Formats: sequence, C-alpha cells, structure tokens
Amino acid sequence: MSTGTPSALAASRARKDAFFASSPESPLLPAQRPAFIGLRYYPENPALVFDLEPEPFDEPDLVEMQTSDGETATYIRWGRITFTVDGRAAALTLFATPGGDALFLPFQDAGRGTETYGAGRYVDVEPGEDGRVHIDFNYAYNPYCAYNDAWSCPIPPRENMLAVHIRAGERTFHDEG
Repeated sequence: MSTGTPSALAASRARKDAFFASSPESPLLPAQRPAFIGLRYYPENPALVFDLEPEPFDEPDLVEMQTSDGETATYIRWGRITFTVDGRAAALTLFATPGGDALFLPFQDAGRGTETYGAGRYVDVEPGEDGRVHIDFNYAYNPYCAYNDAWSCPIPPRENMLAVHIRAGERTFHDEG
C-alpha cells in the first residue's frame, strides 16, 4: 500500500527536472527550457542495485579518457566490479579523480544510441566503510554534453562497454523545442 510519499529516486528525479527547467546552471539552452517537461527515465528497477566487493588493481594507473570535445581528462583506474544483469555476467572499471574521494563509473550499454545516450552514461559511486561499493543504476545519468554541445564530457573507455542493456536511470534526451 502506497503512503503517497515519493521514493528517494522519484524525489531526486523531480529535483533534477526542476533544476533543468529553471536553473541558470542548467545544461539546457535558454531556448530549450520553455518546452522542457522533464527528462525521460526508466521505471525504478530494484534488480539493478548492487552492493559489491570491488577488485582493486594492484597498481592503479592514470588514464587519459577521451572527452566529447576531443580533449582528454585524467582519471585513476581504481578497481573492477562484476555483477549479473538478466542472467548475464557483466564487469566494469571504477575510476577516481586524482585527489578525489568519490568514484566515477562511466559506461555504455547495449541500448546506447537507441534507448540510452550514445556516448554513454555515468553513475557516481562512494566507497563504503566496509570496502564495498553501492551501485544503483537507477541513478545512471546522461552527461551534460547530451543536452548541449558546449559541455565537454568524458567518454567511457572500451573496457566499460557492456553487452547487456541497463534498463535503469535516464534514457535518451529528445529536445521537444
């Protein structure tokens, strides 16, 4: 029985849609905002929430990740996670920014270019005190370059291209304006 209170995910999505619609820091161009009625999302999918033990790399190395504007961004290859989606094994590399505490999970899935943004999506990850990481693909989001070419966004490396479809989080953006 529903209590009428929105889930944390629904509340997060409502805040993001409001930000995109009205904030001066929105990645949408001013001309796009009047017609903007919200981002497109997959329904919440509890099967795509994981608490995982990452496999750290023996010697984390610096990686120059290609960006959407032809430049590069520096990240640390931090560790590898493995999980199962629809009965199929999947693995992704977690990255960290030099000097940062949060982990960055850029990925492309089998829906890229059709249901999901072609250049990939991201999930922000924080390591837990027990060494595990919580990955909730329901919070997967498109980088700002999906909405406006003026933004530069890291493109997920080949090692983070999944053969499975992650049907969670943000879908492709269609400019209605």
